[in-house]
Amino acid sequence: MFLQMSHSVEITDTAGRFIPIPPIIEIKIEESTKNLADFATVKCAIFNYNNHIETPSGKSFDNNGNSENKLYKIYKRGQKIKIQLGYNGELRPEFSGYIKEVKTDDDGMRLECEDGLFLFRKSVPNKELKKTDVKSIANYLIKNIDPSFKLICDYNISYDKFTIYKATGLDVLKKIQEETGADIFFDMEKQELHIHGAYMYKGGETFYSMQRNIESSSLEYKTSEDRKVEMTIESVGADGKTINYTTGTTGGEKITKKVGRMSREAVKTIADIEYKNRMADAFEGSFDTWLIPFVKPGYTIGIYDRDFPEKDSLYYCEAVSISFNESGGKRTITPGIKLSGTKK
Repeated sequence: MFLQMSHSVEITDTAGRFIPIPPIIEIKIEESTKNLADFATVKCAIFNYNNHIETPSGKSFDNNGNSENKLYKIYKRGQKIKIQLGYNGELRPEFSGYIKEVKTDDDGMRLECEDGLFLFRKSVPNKELKKTDVKSIANYLIKNIDPSFKLICDYNISYDKFTIYKATGLDVLKKIQEETGADIFFDMEKQELHIHGAYMYKGGETFYSMQRNIESSSLEYKTSEDRKVEMTIESVGADGKTINYTTGTTGGEKITKKVGRMSREAVKTIADIEYKNRMADAFEGSFDTWLIPFVKPGYTIGIYDRDFPEKDSLYYCEAVSISFNESGGKRTITPGIKLSGTKK
């Protein structure tokens, strides 16, 4: 069966009106459970034989009502963008978000885009939350930034105290991620903010074979047999005394992480989860495949190799990079830890 690449890029202004799309040269998308945001870069042509391409009507208006006819001038920070890719007209949503920056030079125009985190770059009111938890903190952000978002959180670490002072939503989410080790990301199709324990979110599942649908690979299989790790989490309790919890193997690599004011139970939970994930068998590296099968970070992916069947198993999809241009489309997939069980 012959596969013909298809794509769709939709851009709307703040009033929901569709904006003409210039000729697309290249699209790149970066997604990861370890990043707070997904990113997209859309490279476009804005010149035709060294002349500026004009809008289809030959005339448009900027946000101030000023007349313009150069196509690149109608793209603005904050406009919504949706990218779909696929084959033979069968498209799947690959990115939804906002234009963060418009860059132009002699080579054309680049639209630098970001998902829902773009909205959470806003400042939030100062607040001291006592006897709180991750879910309450995240709901405070949503209430003060965009109540249309729904929170999906199953990793509800408790804080004895959490202080927000001269901070943006981004600052707060980043602190939660750094201290708790949570995977934090946005699902823009469902308008959701997700917070989960590392590698705990379960999306869909798909399967790959070294002999069938993997074009190239730099994967290296790592086991925990010879790995030694000693994990320590430190906090300061409500009484001002240091709380610390250590797990792992004495004499191994020592890792110490300081977190905010938490209970002993929360400190232990973070230490145990981080140690477990560091000790899990995993692939290091990545592999390239086509746009099908569809996959997102958080998916369970089966990786099979008839030459080395002992490595056959299910793995966590940690990151996906997508590139699309006139030569075709490609996904670069980074698997994470090995999950229990196998499936073929």
